[in-house]
Amino acid sequence: MAFAVLFVLAALDAAGYSIIAPVVPEIGDATGAGPGVMGALVACFAIGQIVGYPLSARLLQRVRARSVLVASLSLTVIGDLGFVFGESLGVYFPARLVQGIGAGGLWIGTAFAILERYPGEEYKRLSGILAAYGLGAIAGPAIGGVGGISGPFLLHLVLVTALTLALLAIGTPKNTAEFGSDRAALRTPGFMLASAGILMVALTLGTFDGPMPLHFGEQLSQAEIAALYVLAALVSSAAAALAGRRPPRLMLAIATVLMTLSIALGGATEVIGLWVLVALLCGVGVGAGDAGALGVLLESIGLDRIVLAMVVWSQVWAIGYLVGPAIGGGVAEVFGYEALGLVPLVASMLVFVGFARLRSAPATV
Repeated sequence: MAFAVLFVLAALDAAGYSIIAPVVPEIGDATGAGPGVMGALVACFAIGQIVGYPLSARLLQRVRARSVLVASLSLTVIGDLGFVFGESLGVYFPARLVQGIGAGGLWIGTAFAILERYPGEEYKRLSGILAAYGLGAIAGPAIGGVGGISGPFLLHLVLVTALTLALLAIGTPKNTAEFGSDRAALRTPGFMLASAGILMVALTLGTFDGPMPLHFGEQLSQAEIAALYVLAALVSSAAAALAGRRPPRLMLAIATVLMTLSIALGGATEVIGLWVLVALLCGVGVGAGDAGALGVLLESIGLDRIVLAMVVWSQVWAIGYLVGPAIGGGVAEVFGYEALGLVPLVASMLVFVGFARLRSAPATV
């Protein structure tokens, strides 16, 4: 029961990020805002996440993970209410920022709720949570398509309220895990590899979500592009769940190759059949890479110093995904789509440097 609630919570957290896409045109029409302002509104969420990670971690060291989740869900409710009742950008911007802060807390709270409740099964269970995030990324646009500005967020508010009640119903675990922080953990080879891995995932996903659809649009309709991305998301979710049953370093190494290959092939070809293969390869790479990077973090950093390491690792992901579309777009603008593979290629070098530094360290997962 507890894992099911946390799984749905993770999916709803991801949906809260992707819900905005179908609503952006409605906000633009209602406020007269252009693409630049709308891009800033979307970016507010990621900025809020970066702020939310350390704030929730500070709270975590004073209370249990469930309390962090309840506080984060409360922020999500406040953000939803801003879109339900607001009528101007002056309300929408802070509402979206508050939602992002809440989302940062939801990830930290969910991750540490798993660590509290499932000692010895952390990697497998958290890989399942990553799969939930992939499914939620698909559900978000569906919720956002309800219509208007207030409608999607009203539905999201109802779902958040129901899930908050379910979370309260499952209670707290009997075991009292102690989580600590240690800045020295940030200098370990394991943490550096885990960070390089999640940066690779973020930049790959940012490139795939940012400039790559413009390339696909040369041959595919909007509906066909959407189907391609749904396929990639489903494959990514399955890959994350399955990767949790395999050694994390192996999964990260395989994923690094697949992510580099998929983006390079996607940018270099205009054959629709190969684009389907690109979506499959990218989905497997992102899902396995996400799980592998998290597994490396868990096996390298003990619970007695995991808090700060988890916060910084999460911030690396958020920053990477925030800048990924801009980096990929700049590369495509200057060198053409066929050069998009340079983005994951450069990131992969950091990953394999990390492997070289860690090669003598024993795995403990």
